[in-house]
Amino acid sequence: MKGRRRQKNLIRGRFAHGRLPEVEAFTASLPFDRRLFRHDIRGSIAHAQMLAKVGLLKASEMRAIAAGLERIENEIEGGRFKFDIADEDIHLAIERRLIALIGEPGRKLHTGRSRNDQVALDMRLYLRDELAGVIALIAELRAALIRIARRHVATIMPGYTHLQRAQPVTLAHHLLAYVEMLGRDRERFEQAAARTAVMPLGAGALAGTTLRLDRRMVARALGFKAITANSMDAVSDRDFVVDFLSAAALTQVHLSRMSEEIILWTSAEFGFAALPDEFSTGSSMMPQKKNPDLLELIRGKSGRVIGDLVAMLTVLKGLPLAYNSDLQEDKERVFDALDALKPALDLLAKLWPALRFDTGRMRAAAGGFALATDLAEYLVSRGSAFRQAHEIVGAIVRETVAAGRTLEDLSVADLRRHSSAFGADAIAMLRAENSVARRTIEGGPAPSTVKRRLKEIGRR
Repeated sequence: MKGRRRQKNLIRGRFAHGRLPEVEAFTASLPFDRRLFRHDIRGSIAHAQMLAKVGLLKASEMRAIAAGLERIENEIEGGRFKFDIADEDIHLAIERRLIALIGEPGRKLHTGRSRNDQVALDMRLYLRDELAGVIALIAELRAALIRIARRHVATIMPGYTHLQRAQPVTLAHHLLAYVEMLGRDRERFEQAAARTAVMPLGAGALAGTTLRLDRRMVARALGFKAITANSMDAVSDRDFVVDFLSAAALTQVHLSRMSEEIILWTSAEFGFAALPDEFSTGSSMMPQKKNPDLLELIRGKSGRVIGDLVAMLTVLKGLPLAYNSDLQEDKERVFDALDALKPALDLLAKLWPALRFDTGRMRAAAGGFALATDLAEYLVSRGSAFRQAHEIVGAIVRETVAAGRTLEDLSVADLRRHSSAFGADAIAMLRAENSVARRTIEGGPAPSTVKRRLKEIGRR
């Protein structure tokens, strides 16, 4: 057939003809899995050392393999390595070059392993490193928020429900809500890292090998505390990938929510903060514009990361045991999620300290009708049922709105026309600072409570 050709491919000995170029291009993972080259080489060196220990390689062969692999790593890093799509993936590309460099010893490297357990190892090594980086980036963003919170323990601002002003809180309390979210994100990534750190090499294609390999030696060399217990599960398991993608998707959702709030706060309508020039984009038509493109893209990329999770789950849902090439789809999902998440974490950690808050505007927005609940709770403290107090204060709000006034404009006489339970001290309920200071319930926004929580976070 036209288009068929013989190929210099290490695993095509069984075939009389080469693949169609279209098939070769469609099935190759080399264009994206070359990103795993360092981890593939690290795993191969550990495998070679183990083969030498069990007598399947001579010491001189092992040294030649290790030196050859280190040279290949330098070639790839320096851009001198010549990739060939006929190699299919990074594993065969490195092996082909190793044989070209050192000859026969290079042909022994693949003893006792399959690309199935090899790629599982590479992915676990890669994700283990990346997860450590993600956890560090989360720590940096949390630290930035905590530093800002410490400066704004008493900065009053409105809290919102349904995007309507609800009750006064503090900027510190608001920021610490994101600190709590990121703390849970960190925990999820730490749990994902623990489940990733299991060594699969030795599972072979799916049923292990008859050769007497020392799997635990490889695990120790690569820093794994455990090895997989079932060879079929070892090569087909991508739960650890789903663990990462699930944690990444939820973290990206949290960053999206955070970005949305900064977009709102820096709008003219809110005016709570000014968007720094260094993080802003101009308009091609409107000279006055200062657009939050960075934040919009972080918000938009949440769809990509959520999509990566859904795509991976969809790949896995119909797969029989053990390995299937569908699993090749895991890499692009992981790479894509990391490429969205890591810069977002890094940039938000840089953006938050650069924001300049208009605390006066925040305070002004926190008064008015946001104090209605305080009036109702005042009545409750004087013996009223909450539903009765709710109705009384609702009538006060209705009357005050109709008069074009706010709650802060009212006198004791105004309040007592609705309920004789209001005393002179009720006026104190109509200041946002007093409202926040009284909310000392555990987990509440009172400055004393927030300071205590900041100390707890600092101890951890």
